[in-house]
Amino acid sequence: MRHALIIAGGSGTRLWPMSRARLPKQLIPFIGGKSLLQLAFDRLDGLVPASNRYICAGRGHADVIAAALDGFSQEQFLGEPIGRDTLNAVGFSAAAIAARDPDAVIAVFTADHIIEPVDQFLKIVEHGFRLAEEASPTLVTFGITPTAAATGYGYLELGDAIDGSARVVGQFREKPDAETAGTYFAAGAERYLWNSGMFVWRASTLLDCIRRYEPENFAGIEKIGAAWNSPQRDAVLAEIFPTLKKISVDFAVMEPASRDPQVRVAAVPMPLQWLDVGSWPMFAETCPRDADGNAAGGGRNTLLDTRRTLVASSDPDHLITAIGCEDLIIIHTPDATLVCHADQAENIKALHKRVGDDHGQDLL
Repeated sequence: MRHALIIAGGSGTRLWPMSRARLPKQLIPFIGGKSLLQLAFDRLDGLVPASNRYICAGRGHADVIAAALDGFSQEQFLGEPIGRDTLNAVGFSAAAIAARDPDAVIAVFTADHIIEPVDQFLKIVEHGFRLAEEASPTLVTFGITPTAAATGYGYLELGDAIDGSARVVGQFREKPDAETAGTYFAAGAERYLWNSGMFVWRASTLLDCIRRYEPENFAGIEKIGAAWNSPQRDAVLAEIFPTLKKISVDFAVMEPASRDPQVRVAAVPMPLQWLDVGSWPMFAETCPRDADGNAAGGGRNTLLDTRRTLVASSDPDHLITAIGCEDLIIIHTPDATLVCHADQAENIKALHKRVGDDHGQDLL
């Protein structure tokens, strides 16, 4: 049976001060009144029944997630006691879903993407499901056409054609330096795509790959899966999950699988409008702009002689004003305000740590 898993465990520190531990970026209703998680959940309508959609996130967010999503029950929530990177998130989730459906085929999505048009997205993911179902063992990933020589994304090096637009992944290449990224970008989308972080696989195929490539992690994940339908579920999860080695699924599974003759790794191009809302400049791309290129992301504003500036407030009644500003990010919340030059947005993560050190964890 087909299932969907949405990974929603990121901390979103680059979207501070709106993104907080108690309400991280994927739960903030700042995209037309909806959260990124709501958009990701609703985007699957017509592809996977709501009852077969699971969310893996921090255990402390169970109630707010259940309250935000129609047709979602606590049994579909897979709560991590602590973040241990994506291998363990998808691994323990696959074990839990397989405990209910041993033949599960799982599509994996993240909760921080905006993807349009949705109807084309659904057709592409349907193609991914078919590839995973028709030939085993197959791991399917989705590739995004690069729009720049970005160093913040991993790249898929494409090989032979498989079925329709699908291609064999010759190699996963993790976040490159600027010179290497330039080489990949110049080679074009026929040779390299960005790694989207979205996948389709049989639960059994993924778990077997973890068993062979990361046996210590698999031993713990297997124990969690064995206890999932028992009264010991929560105790076993709480005991074992924090001990699992932190590692991404790309490094732990997808990279070695692309070199493994026993596994087929397939990439399905996803030539859609795709935005990874992981920073304030990316959030600005979702906002309406005025004639001077200023982006308004919530709240009220009056801007005089100001250009290419993002202004946003979590309080719809709060007024932000600016005079003579260019290329700034101005974010207001009731207890913290960020003013940042747009080209310094990547340093918000370092600022976030400094705020915690200087003013305590209540502001994080």
